[in-house]
Amino acid sequence: MSNVVMDKRPERPSSNLQGARLPKWTPWAVAAGSVGAGLGISAAAGLESSIQWALIAALLFVLVSYGLGVKVEGSRQAKDRFATSLVWVAFLLAVIPLASLIWETISRGVKVLDFYFLSHSMGVVADSEVGGGINHAIIGTLEQVGLATVMAVPVGVLTAVYLVEYGRGKLAQTVTFFVDVMTGIPSIVAGLFILAIMLQLKLEPFGFAGSLALAILMMPVVVRSTEEMLKLVPNELREASLALGIPKWRTIIKVVLPTSIGGITTGVMLAVARIAGETAPVLLLVWGSAFINNNPFEGAQASLPLYIYQQYAQSAGNAAAYDRAWAAALVLIIIVMILNLAARGIARWKAPKTGR
Repeated sequence: MSNVVMDKRPERPSSNLQGARLPKWTPWAVAAGSVGAGLGISAAAGLESSIQWALIAALLFVLVSYGLGVKVEGSRQAKDRFATSLVWVAFLLAVIPLASLIWETISRGVKVLDFYFLSHSMGVVADSEVGGGINHAIIGTLEQVGLATVMAVPVGVLTAVYLVEYGRGKLAQTVTFFVDVMTGIPSIVAGLFILAIMLQLKLEPFGFAGSLALAILMMPVVVRSTEEMLKLVPNELREASLALGIPKWRTIIKVVLPTSIGGITTGVMLAVARIAGETAPVLLLVWGSAFINNNPFEGAQASLPLYIYQQYAQSAGNAAAYDRAWAAALVLIIIVMILNLAARGIARWKAPKTGR
């Protein structure tokens, strides 16, 4: 018989490297307790503002989470919980006002939002009367923003292509500097620039003038977003195309731009959403009109931001104008939301496919 030798290794002493951990439901319990304690402290102190008890609850949530972490898990894990608690508090501080704004706009805007409101103008209705609609303002916004997009996107994309693919030396640095400056200029400055040109040429207010100002505001956003997307394209793709003898301009058109088209489209849509709510340039250059004007190159024209401003200015003791202002704001939010959803869809559709 052959003896079978068993390999008996000495057993190592068991050690718990992970240490004690708090249950997974601890953050939820701490949050609920912090909210209750915040409400109790606010009631005892006579604080009527909801912001005050919310801040108290947030402070208690961070401190209690850190204290429990130190007591049970140790200082290292407690610091991680402290940072996580701060992130959650910051997230809620950003989301709650946004959700409150959307809820307020929806609850007030749906009062008069119907097909009649969307298909009629204010041409035969006084601001103090019930009725009227925003058809003229929707037409003006779509035409002015559309013309601004047609002018700004080609210039912005080509400028970004120059900065990334060709730009070297002082000229590229100068262009980058002025793009950064234009990104931060107030919208009223762009409006005043176009207004000065109109006064020199003795032109009357018209929709295309507002489009020019909006294009000035849109261009630096397009340049910046497109530039960042082009920088994300791997240099290996450019080198492979050039190694095959493809000219550089054709490489940019056939390789670089298609690879980054999803991000470029997203940036363009975000720029469109940014200018869709501008009021100051339209107020200076377009003036607004209560009637439908389908020609942006002649006569005053309305827009949704300007309509909201004008209706709210007449809302003192006037419930009809007040409701119309909120309904127009809701329509503007819906349009911007549709643009953002369309940008995400196009970006996902045009994104480079991975895998086989």
